[in-house]
Amino acid sequence: MTANFSDLVNLMSRLRSPEGCPWDREQTYASLAPMLLEEAYEAFEAVEAAREGRHAELRDELGDLLFQIVFYAQVARERGEFSIDDVTHSVHEKMVRRHPHVFGSAKAGSSGEVLRNWEAIKAEEKRAAQEAGSDEAPFLLEGVSRKVPALMEAHQLSTKAARVGFDWEKIDDIFEKLQEEIGELRHAMDMHSNSQTESDHSRVREEIGDVLFAVTNIARHLQVEPEAALKLTNRKFRRRFRHIEESLQTTGRTFASTSLAELEALWQEAKSSDSPRP
Repeated sequence: MTANFSDLVNLMSRLRSPEGCPWDREQTYASLAPMLLEEAYEAFEAVEAAREGRHAELRDELGDLLFQIVFYAQVARERGEFSIDDVTHSVHEKMVRRHPHVFGSAKAGSSGEVLRNWEAIKAEEKRAAQEAGSDEAPFLLEGVSRKVPALMEAHQLSTKAARVGFDWEKIDDIFEKLQEEIGELRHAMDMHSNSQTESDHSRVREEIGDVLFAVTNIARHLQVEPEAALKLTNRKFRRRFRHIEESLQTTGRTFASTSLAELEALWQEAKSSDSPRP
């Protein structure tokens, strides 16, 4: 049987009905929030799987994410707030409004121009909301959630700023900024090693953040999503470290009985045997 979107909406309604599932009936906005975030991250992870040819993983994770959206909309409908039709109508209306170069008479010759127009339209929407009495803040970066992971937040903040012209002209300028921030970090480290005060440790933490922010901007200029890039490196580290552990177990050794030089040799062995990325 082939199911369509309406079938999914009806299924969710049945699950929440008195004849449905006790667990599903108990869920609220608050209880669903962690699952929504988890499913979003799993879909994010599955994008890389799709790039490697495992398309079914992305299909399934997008389905799980869509189910969470339908779940939220069903709870909202029961509360008399909105329905899934209101959700689809709202986003459809917004996408038409924000693409005047497609659905209107505006012109946009490049993706950069599209993004600049997008931010200008969003700013106008916020001004209109303010005039209508909305509590929404009129400032550009207030549209970036403070609840997302810091690396993702940094990418979104710098992307939004760049869309209105606040950006480095070329990537070499960011590399210079990175070297400057590394120098400031080294200076902060020296200060902390001499004093060991809490204020100097806070300065080290701040400078590390500046270094990471500069790296995030390099990634943005290279059109690399930094969260995804770091996820790749995390997976690579897991894989190679497991090789070390398996090698130690095979020979009956432990980390404590193995020298750092031997561990480094096993790491290099893991690197050489690591399959190249597609």
